[in-house]
Amino acid sequence: MNSAYHFNLSSKAVVTTRFTSTYYTPAHEYIRVDGDVGTVGITDYAQASLGDIVFVDLPEVDEEFDKGEAFGSVESVKAASDVYLPVAGTILEVNDNITDDPSLVNGFAEEDAWFVKVGISDDSEISELMDADAYEAHCDAEDH
Repeated sequence: MNSAYHFNLSSKAVVTTRFTSTYYTPAHEYIRVDGDVGTVGITDYAQASLGDIVFVDLPEVDEEFDKGEAFGSVESVKAASDVYLPVAGTILEVNDNITDDPSLVNGFAEEDAWFVKVGISDDSEISELMDADAYEAHCDAEDH
């Protein structure tokens, strides 16, 4: 996880600030990590592959999932697909906006159309995910 250190010379204190980092799975989910909370959704690549999304099924708050376990699904005019949690954790919040208007995922997949916020159980699992460069290479390989 990226951190920056700020030194306060007058008090000789060191303050650590965490930056939000985004990681990806081979199945095209992303997780934006901020401390011990992850915001999870599908990538732009996934939504483009699925086509027009017409339905999103999300879990209940307080449900617990293992890493790689399906926590919801998306349906489009082309296909239906499960969505998998990139890390183990407990669902803290669901994005009701996308259940009310699933088409938001097509326009804002990696922005406002996140699926869930999860309390991360084991942050060591994050190191098993892809960074942006590795994910881009993964997508390029799938396209060829």
